[in-house]
Amino acid sequence: MIIHTDIHKLKINNPVLTIGVFDGVHQGHRKVLDRLKDIAKEKNGESVVLTLWPHPRIVLDKDIENLRLLNNIEEKKLLLSKTGIDHLIVVPFTKEFAELSACEFIEEYLAKKIKVNHLVVGYNHQFGKDRKAGFEFLNQCAKKFGFSIEKLDAKLVENDAVSSTKIRNFLTSGDLNIANNYLGYEYFISGHVIEGNQIGRKIGFPTANIKIPEPYKQVPKDGVYAVRVKLNGNSYFGMLNIGSRPTIEPELRSKNIEVHILNFDQGIYNQTVTVSFVKRIRDEKKFNGLEELTLQLEKDKKEVLQIFNDA
Repeated sequence: MIIHTDIHKLKINNPVLTIGVFDGVHQGHRKVLDRLKDIAKEKNGESVVLTLWPHPRIVLDKDIENLRLLNNIEEKKLLLSKTGIDHLIVVPFTKEFAELSACEFIEEYLAKKIKVNHLVVGYNHQFGKDRKAGFEFLNQCAKKFGFSIEKLDAKLVENDAVSSTKIRNFLTSGDLNIANNYLGYEYFISGHVIEGNQIGRKIGFPTANIKIPEPYKQVPKDGVYAVRVKLNGNSYFGMLNIGSRPTIEPELRSKNIEVHILNFDQGIYNQTVTVSFVKRIRDEKKFNGLEELTLQLEKDKKEVLQIFNDA
C-alpha cells in the first residue's frame, strides 16, 4: 500500500475510490474495501482509500471531551495496509477544508486532483460541509464529472449492522467478545511504559504502567483482561488491569492501565508496548490488603494461562 500525504503529486491508474473515517477498519469497512478491490481489478485500475486526519471534531473543537476513537492514524494505516488496497490518501483536515461544500470537494479533489474513475460508498455515507451530501447528490455529481458510483448495503454480523459507534459501546460496556467479532481482530491499544509505585513487584506481579498518548483513544471497560503483548518485536501473554487500583491507591482519580507480562522480568521504562485484548476476566475489585489481592492475582494468572492454552 502506498501512502500519499500530498494530493498534488498523485499518479494512480484508473482510481477506484472510497472515502471515509474508517475508524476501527472493522468488518463493515472491509466489505466496502473488498468490493473496491474487485472493481479496481475489473476496470484495470487501482484501489484507493481517502481519509481525513486529524478527526474533524478535534480541529473544529466539537465536543472533543466525549470524542473516542478506535484508532489513531498510525494504527489506521497499519490496519488498512493489511486489507490489500493499493493506495491510501491522507488529506489534512483543517478549518479551511471544513468550509468546502460537497460540490467543491468533489470537483477539486475527486475530479481534478485524483481523477476518480469509480466511487464506492457505504450504506450511510454522508460528506461535505455539515455532512449533507448523500448518495443522490453524489450520483448527480458522478454524472456531471464523468465517473461511476455505487452504494453498498450494511455488512451484517449476527443480524446486526456493524458500526464503529456500536463497537465503542461494546468496549465501554465490557462486551469484548462482540466488539472483537465486529472488528474481525482483537482490539488493541499502544502506549509508553511509565514508572509506577512498584507495589506489583513487591507482591510478585510486576506491572508495566501504560500511558496512552492520545486522550481520545477508546479504552475498554474497567476490569481485568487476558491480553497479548507486543514489545520490541516479540510477543508475550499477559494480564491487564484497567481502573483506579482501589486496593493500592483508594484516592486515585485518574484511569490506570497496567499489564503484568507473564514470564518476563526486564526494565522497559519509556518503551512502546502494544496490548491486544483477548478476553475480559472480571471486574476490578477492592481487596482487604495486599495478601488478599495477591491470592486473587494468582487465580487470575491461572485463568489467563488456561485461556491461552485452550486457544
